[in-house]
Amino acid sequence: MVGVVGEATGMRALRKMHDRMERHPVGRAVLIDRPTLTATTLDEQLRGLPPESFGGAYAKFLEMHAFDPDERSEVQFVDDADLAYVMTRYRQVHDLWHVLYGLPPSLLGEVALKWLEAAQTGLPMAAMAAGGGGLRLKPHERNAITQHVLPWAAQHAKSAVDLMSVYYEREFPRPLVDVRREIGVVLPPAALFESGYDPLDDRRGKWK
Repeated sequence: MVGVVGEATGMRALRKMHDRMERHPVGRAVLIDRPTLTATTLDEQLRGLPPESFGGAYAKFLEMHAFDPDERSEVQFVDDADLAYVMTRYRQVHDLWHVLYGLPPSLLGEVALKWLEAAQTGLPMAAMAAGGGGLRLKPHERNAITQHVLPWAAQHAKSAVDLMSVYYEREFPRPLVDVRREIGVVLPPAALFESGYDPLDDRRGKWK
């Protein structure tokens, strides 16, 4: 149902995302090649990558949390093939953004990432999910969202960074720190953490 609502309410945002990707040389290459992140393709691309690489960190993230890339729901209610691919790509890169921004897949981490997605994509469903998820947070966590996450996410609505116009598959062999620096990733404020969350480590990184 979340997917249905997202597709039904997101057509305008999808068109804007598609247009922005078309104007970007890398985004345009993604639209032409239409790469997909599935268990099969990722097994080939991630095998043997060092743990400090972007792909190695992503593989560790998937293994640590027992995530299956094939569990993402398929796009069913977007008739335009180009826009349907943009929606598919958005869903498939979600876990990559967890790794890029060092956000754990906890409720608070998901809410923070949804606010980032809302700022980046303009998809109404991302903002709805962020707002709805925020209602389930503890009071001090909601305060953290207001004080730290919302200003951080707002930066991405005005920045030149376009997370949809990254050919992530080409970046897998490179060190994660280099990919973050080249894309222009601004990590969440350190004040959110009792200790730094590291996707290469275990689950000891906790939110304050």
